[in-house]
Amino acid sequence: MCQLLGMNANTPTDVMFSFTGLATRAEEHKDGFGIAFFEGAGLRLLVDHHSARVSPVAELVKRYPIKSDNVIAHIRKATQGRVALQNTHPFVRELWGRYWVFAHNGDLQGFHPRLHGAFRPVGDTDSEHAFCWLMQELAKAHASVPGVDELSATLRELVPQVARHGNFNLLLSNGEALWAHASTRLHYLVRRHPFGHATLHDEDLTVNFAQQTTPDDRVAVVATEPLTDDEAWTPFAAGELRVFVDGATAG
Repeated sequence: MCQLLGMNANTPTDVMFSFTGLATRAEEHKDGFGIAFFEGAGLRLLVDHHSARVSPVAELVKRYPIKSDNVIAHIRKATQGRVALQNTHPFVRELWGRYWVFAHNGDLQGFHPRLHGAFRPVGDTDSEHAFCWLMQELAKAHASVPGVDELSATLRELVPQVARHGNFNLLLSNGEALWAHASTRLHYLVRRHPFGHATLHDEDLTVNFAQQTTPDDRVAVVATEPLTDDEAWTPFAAGELRVFVDGATAG
């Protein structure tokens, strides 16, 4: 099973604590990793088809002081598509003049919809094919740029059409919101004032968030499995789609 990590915050936030915990899980998920950071209208995307345990790119990410209000990261264990750079998540496309980022954990069988226009896969994964279809259908459903509520309503119609073909745990962001859907396993938490200590489950590392935040800060974190031992993670229900805006769940 691949490992997903998403973060949505109301102010640019350092995600390196959570990414360190995620990268530790690359021992069993060694077919590549990637991470995407939104910065305003811009996007930083770093991917490598080598394991995050040995990749120099992963070491760069751990040490680079990037702060963002929307982040998606992925540790790959290949099911469909060979181990190659073009098959490494997250995937990126442009729609309505904004970058969209997508990462998927699961295995889709028999999902081969017709794709046309600008949205076509570069690699040969089921994940990228599903992403291109979602982008295509979003573009068809809205004549102009929709708001988050409209996008969420459309995604609630589209995502089940993909999910019926297998496990479709996903993270999707346009830099304004973070959408997360669970077919099987996905968890989330919201960090807010009063902040406290958190200790990684897979690494001997503890952070006191009270020293790094203000009382107004709020951060939502989504992961395949809980990353910390001393925080209250909430599991998604099967088939649940949640949207996070400004570090809080918005439905």
